[in-house]
Amino acid sequence: MTGRHTRILELLTERQKMEVAQLAELLGVSQVTVRKDLDQLEAKGLVRRVHGCAVIGSSDDLNNRLAYHYDSKKKIAQAAAADVRDGETVMIESGSCCALLAEELASKKRDITIVTNSAFIAGYIRTAPHARVILLGGEYQPEAQVLVGPIARKCAQEFFVDKLFIGTDGFHKQSGFTAGNLMRAETVRAMAEQAGQVTILTESEKFSQQGVVSLLRLEQVSRVFTDDNIPESAEQALASHGIEVHKISIG
Repeated sequence: MTGRHTRILELLTERQKMEVAQLAELLGVSQVTVRKDLDQLEAKGLVRRVHGCAVIGSSDDLNNRLAYHYDSKKKIAQAAAADVRDGETVMIESGSCCALLAEELASKKRDITIVTNSAFIAGYIRTAPHARVILLGGEYQPEAQVLVGPIARKCAQEFFVDKLFIGTDGFHKQSGFTAGNLMRAETVRAMAEQAGQVTILTESEKFSQQGVVSLLRLEQVSRVFTDDNIPESAEQALASHGIEVHKISIG
């Protein structure tokens, strides 16, 4: 994927729908070039063409979310990976930062075991030579490629790990971290009960958003890895509950 492709995906994620002429003007290239770019992105299922416009694919599709702010998410994942030792078993829930963390662990660490409910992550690191993946069972949500529900929760109860890494859809200073899907939130809470330490990996913009259901209370989270644009009020709320905040420079 080229840098221009990444920029197109970022623009469409921010604005949802754009005309070819708009994209060409913002990118400083011809409309013919933009159409070729969109053809390639559409072939990968990342965008759709609608009457002279382009729209982003499903917001729940991790391929789309990985491309959005890829570099900053990669830095967050790399910082979190530094805290995992060779030979360790960790749980990783679904999410774009989490997928990049799994890739980092699978490619840089030795004898890592990853327990996950994400079919996407299992496929994403399938060629890694040094990682063992245990995929939890459950009801399959095809857009997000995750396994959720009672079976997933029961499977999670079979494991005890030091570290669980998860993403978040939003944040509330009093309620804690929030999600957009109830079944996924319930699965995360079941996984959290089996972990000694819960770590959130997220871009700072999520601290200005709020999901529709509760994910985890602040006292259930040990650490947060995010970028250095986290709002001061959110950072203070985290610190007041004893949560370690690791701010990664993305400049």
